[in-house]
Amino acid sequence: MMPPSITTIEAFRNVLAAYRLPRVIVTALELDLFTAIATGSWTIKKLAQAIDVSERGLDILCRNLAMCGLLHKRGMTYRNNPFAATRLNAKHSQYRDAYVELLRSQWTDWSRLTETVRGGRPVDHDKPEAPDYRRQFTWAMHHHSVDVAARIARQMNLSRVRTLLDLGGGPGTYAMAFLARHPKLEATVCDRAAALAVAKEIAATHKAGKRLSYLPLNFMDEPLSGQYDVVWYSNVLHIYSPEENQALFRRVFSALAPGGRLIIQDAFLHDREGLYPEEASLFAVSMLLFTERGNTYSLRDTARWLQAAGYVKIRPIKMKKGTEDWDGGLLEAARPA
Repeated sequence: MMPPSITTIEAFRNVLAAYRLPRVIVTALELDLFTAIATGSWTIKKLAQAIDVSERGLDILCRNLAMCGLLHKRGMTYRNNPFAATRLNAKHSQYRDAYVELLRSQWTDWSRLTETVRGGRPVDHDKPEAPDYRRQFTWAMHHHSVDVAARIARQMNLSRVRTLLDLGGGPGTYAMAFLARHPKLEATVCDRAAALAVAKEIAATHKAGKRLSYLPLNFMDEPLSGQYDVVWYSNVLHIYSPEENQALFRRVFSALAPGGRLIIQDAFLHDREGLYPEEASLFAVSMLLFTERGNTYSLRDTARWLQAAGYVKIRPIKMKKGTEDWDGGLLEAARPA
């Protein structure tokens, strides 16, 4: 979907002022508001006392949270909607803590965009990765993917597939979703050791996790061992440069069985000028902020790279509208049989 053109001062103001509601929600997260409300109904007076904030400030905050639907207002009381009561409530088993914290922290990171554009280097490029960061990030990716992975797995035809490599799969969320759908499938998740530690924790909670293997590997520099019927490359393409991805495609080609498939899921750009969808274009800014060489790429260019690496039968995979991670975000290619 194309955003409206900015041709008037009113349109300019509307686009620039879009930060307001996100800032309201970030403040609610910083106050642990949804956790405090939990499954109860609260007046502003009692809730302000419970979380130690001003009544006036909380009244205006909750009014806007109700306006966008995260809270329900009835008379003088507020309560969480079902999403806020579960996914945003730290006391609930379905709380998506790692992903919520990742999104919240990006408010500060995006405020450094001017610095990043000037220098061409990601934020915190001069700081070593904190020991716990990779674990938290991997859990965030699981929280982001767990629902969509199940939807994708229900539509993906893997009935004749026996071996699958989840390349750069982090928590193995997609591998687990595919294993749950196909009892004869064996899967391997390949990533850094710190990410695989999370994958092992998640797999231990699933019966199908017994059919998941682990391959600790820097796959951009080291050769891939084994042969697979399918290599699943999900939300990794955008982390790397065109040259790095093309080199990887060649290594994946060698790791595929004859007739095997490489399936890529990513934030593809679809128009001739490389501007849309809007979310894919904006996601490139995230790559500027957080990676050394990442970007988002057009479906056409990615298909061209695959063809140059020897792949055939290169085609988009259609999913039901609204079930994908990205709009038109699946591309398949095969090693010749």
